[in-house]
Amino acid sequence: MNSETGSMAPTACDPAEQPVTAGIMQAGQPSRSALTVAMLRAAHQLLDTPKVFDDPLALRILGAEHEAQVRRDPAKFDAAFSRVLRAAMVVRSRLAEDELARAMQSGVNQYVVLGAGLDTFAYRHEGQGGQALRVFEVDHPATQAWKRDLLQQSALAVPSSLTFVAVDFEQAILSEELRKAGCRTDLPVFFSWLGVTLYLSHAAIFETLQFVASLPKSSAIVFDYGVAAELLNPMERMGMAHFAKKYAAQGEPWKTTFDPALLADELRATGFSEIEDLGAAELQTRYLADRQDGLRLGGGTRLMLARV
Repeated sequence: MNSETGSMAPTACDPAEQPVTAGIMQAGQPSRSALTVAMLRAAHQLLDTPKVFDDPLALRILGAEHEAQVRRDPAKFDAAFSRVLRAAMVVRSRLAEDELARAMQSGVNQYVVLGAGLDTFAYRHEGQGGQALRVFEVDHPATQAWKRDLLQQSALAVPSSLTFVAVDFEQAILSEELRKAGCRTDLPVFFSWLGVTLYLSHAAIFETLQFVASLPKSSAIVFDYGVAAELLNPMERMGMAHFAKKYAAQGEPWKTTFDPALLADELRATGFSEIEDLGAAELQTRYLADRQDGLRLGGGTRLMLARV
């Protein structure tokens, strides 16, 4: 799902307007926004040099129809509005995988991708002969079934190191589902949780975060979140209102945003020992500095790293 709330305004090239054959996130249907995000990551592979997030499977995972759409007209994803959104999608994926690499260096060998959508890490990691790592892809059952169908269509083999875990965050108990899937909760686990929190209640978000905070030392989570509208400038609020209206109409209403300072306090109270909250300025410096192509982030882009 897509949780970008940066400084944007609607244009005719809004990638969320792209057709989704499989349907939107209603009863028994996969997430429409999961495809939007995946198409933006794929367009990044064709449009941006140097790449912020190099993903050789980003186009292939889309399936033949949507891969052809992106290849045929990648400029459709390069209007100013779409460019800011694309930057947010690739920066958040890059940060999550950078932090995962650091966790693995410290001995963590379990990775949980919450709201995996069309994430390709498990398939890239296996193909690159990476160190032993158990990967658990957690997603809504309908979205996960859709992804598995695309994997089959694209002839992408499911590696033995990957386990699919079907979970509705508002209904199931994540800790129980992960344990049943073979995740060792007596050992450290690294989590990424991108494009999901906007769509959940505050209670559901913190149920998951409390579970992560209860895990052994060296466990950590990277997640993005929406900033409360009253803290954004007028252009950012306009972009946020546009997206909120669009996804509500598609059956994916936004439910929760945060004041960054209050969120940090809540995370510390939940039991996290280290909090790193990264806004657009910090992320721009880390990943987009000195570029000549104008790729930039909107002011509502925020990523949180919380360590146990």
